[in-house]
Amino acid sequence: MTQTPIRLTVNGRTHDIDAAADTPLLHVLRNDLELNGPKYGCGLGECGTCTVLIDGAAARSCVIPISGCVGRQIVTLEGLGTRDHPDPVQQAFIEEQAAQCGYCLNGMIMTTKALLAINPHPTEQEALEALRYNLCRCGTHVEILRAVMRAAGKVTEVQD
Repeated sequence: MTQTPIRLTVNGRTHDIDAAADTPLLHVLRNDLELNGPKYGCGLGECGTCTVLIDGAAARSCVIPISGCVGRQIVTLEGLGTRDHPDPVQQAFIEEQAAQCGYCLNGMIMTTKALLAINPHPTEQEALEALRYNLCRCGTHVEILRAVMRAAGKVTEVQD
């Protein structure tokens, strides 16, 4: 018995995926579509490294079966911007040098993108609240918060 391919829309492109309906979205993104923005971290939806946007909301792709993504718009880090034209959130993270090892960066950026879509001008407390379930072990929390606030237009350049 053959299975019917599952149609997913990722970064604006349609893909017919030949995988079991309960396959985690993260596995399809990384293994079948070769998108390396979302990372495998805990596999339990607790660390945030696998975060993608599904219909604009931040979602943990390691615990979402592909069957739950049919007819929905999935955006990965690669779908936000390009090397030459990064998304404003990506640009803010670059300008604030908000990465050390970079493993958490995907989740931080995607969660920030989702936050700014519903709250374009968050307070620092609201930004911290939104990012509280994204784990960073390298200690770049200050730079990450500044990047979020820069993306929200709340950081001004320091005058020399």
